[in-house]
Amino acid sequence: MATNMEKLKNFFAESRRVLMVTKKPGMKEFKLATKITGIGMTLIGLIGLVIRLIGYLITGS
Repeated sequence: MATNMEKLKNFFAESRRVLMVTKKPGMKEFKLATKITGIGMTLIGLIGLVIRLIGYLITGS
């Protein structure tokens, strides 16, 4: 059974390995992610608005 210190060392080793593999996104990739996120937020907001309006029309309050 691993001790807490061994678990902590293993966690830091795995975290370091992940950070070594990752890369900074380019401007094109960043803009695409920003557009997708914005569209998603807008859609979720519109769905909430529609549900709120339907609830308002049904209950009248």
